[in-house]
Amino acid sequence: MFMDTLSVMDEELRSLLDRLRDEAAGSAAYDLLVATDDNEVLARVLVEPGRPLWAREIAAFRLGCAGDRRAFEALVLLLNHRDPERCVSAAHALAELNDPRTSRAAAALATNALRTAYAVHPVRLLTILRTPEAVPALVATLHRLLAPGEPHWRVALACVEGLGQLGDRRARTVLTAALPHPRLGTAASEALGRLR
Repeated sequence: MFMDTLSVMDEELRSLLDRLRDEAAGSAAYDLLVATDDNEVLARVLVEPGRPLWAREIAAFRLGCAGDRRAFEALVLLLNHRDPERCVSAAHALAELNDPRTSRAAAALATNALRTAYAVHPVRLLTILRTPEAVPALVATLHRLLAPGEPHWRVALACVEGLGQLGDRRARTVLTAALPHPRLGTAASEALGRLR
């Protein structure tokens, strides 16, 4: 049974289930969503009205990790959630899902100036995906975040680190501009050293 194999399952799934157990507050639906091997049951949760967020998150995560693209929209919404733990789980499932729309969606979230506070995980997901959208999105986001007084240095640092991992020479100008930044300079120097 599904619950019996959690000890050997993906750490992200176990972390998600531990986190959402308290939200579910003993609901029988929690046990059903954890135990079922039926993707149709999980998919119905995403479209049925009145389902709590924890139920939708479990269903979307499990479907995404199973490669079922019906989870895509729900996972993108969770990727942009104000709760960082939901974002982490959604990013993991989206990386597993391998949907061609994921990179465009992550790039749109990363570059949205109105949602910058929630952009760390879309930036990290773009780095993992290594698709054509990744470098332009990270360069544009980092360029904007180098403006004086910009408070979202953690997002900027994720961009710097991501650009270093991607190793694309198109990032040289913006990484050089990040060198004087007190919280970004060391990472920017390391990233510049990794450019092809």
